[in-house]
Amino acid sequence: MPALELNKDNFEKEVYESELPVLLDFWAPWCGPCQEVLPIIEELAQELEGKVKVCKLNIDGSKEIARKFRVMTIPTILVFNNGEKISEKIYPKTKEEILSMIENL
Repeated sequence: MPALELNKDNFEKEVYESELPVLLDFWAPWCGPCQEVLPIIEELAQELEGKVKVCKLNIDGSKEIARKFRVMTIPTILVFNNGEKISEKIYPKTKEEILSMIENL
């Protein structure tokens, strides 16, 4: 299953009301580093299916959400559990770095 695309219409339901922890990648199509991280995000979406909801949010269409979480640099990955932000990492470069954000869940 691919990473779930979030936007202002489904953000609240998919993140705040999720029964699973949520790994959320803030990205943009014009961002080179985001393109490097995207295959890792998609791989994790497959591997973590049923354990962690893996999502991505294109900041170009959701600037207000990016501002709300003070995302100034992309890619930025946030982890939510029970609707609360519990972890943040700016430009993770490896799958291991991203997995370390959720290993205690």
